[in-house]
Amino acid sequence: MFYLMEVEDHVRVEPKHFGLPTNEAIERQLNESYVDSISKELGYVISVISVDGVEDGVIIPGDGAAFYKSTFKLLVWRPELHELVYGTISEITNFGAFMQIGPAQGMIHISQTMEDYVSLSKTGTLSGKASKRNLGKGDDCIARIVAISYKGDSPKIGLTMRQSGLGKVEWINEDKKKRESAVKKIEKAEKTEKSGKTGKKGGKKQ
Repeated sequence: MFYLMEVEDHVRVEPKHFGLPTNEAIERQLNESYVDSISKELGYVISVISVDGVEDGVIIPGDGAAFYKSTFKLLVWRPELHELVYGTISEITNFGAFMQIGPAQGMIHISQTMEDYVSLSKTGTLSGKASKRNLGKGDDCIARIVAISYKGDSPKIGLTMRQSGLGKVEWINEDKKKRESAVKKIEKAEKTEKSGKTGKKGGKKQ
């Protein structure tokens, strides 16, 4: 999920930015230090939105940079447990699929791709034995985040597409049409049954 975060920090501005106006120097330093970084507290930092407050700079002996206590806003993306995400399959493997969701990649284990027995086909897609459905690179999908681990340089995100309303967009549309068709058949049958009962009540004995 995307968030607009207000952050307060002592920004270390390098000497190469000293010739610029203070706010501009801090914004450039923030772009270098924060943008594209990943942390458990903030998530994925997408961009610096604004620098809202800057106090007087402090120079620490032995360090050529200046430090400014600053308040600024960042646009971040942070994965949330149970969140629904829309993305595109970026890679297929024999153990599952990787899906690009915003600035991150999530992993869908082969057992979580669909309600079926799934295997890797010769064409490089994940294929369901009974449903005959195929999942391949470039497919647009909706999944749910079921696991997040921040061990290592970037979080590992686990996804599932086995729940109702999830999966390849094409499958979701197919299932919707099937449900609508089933509802229409039931309504038609009920209407026919009701009409038949009405006809019997209206009949006259000879």
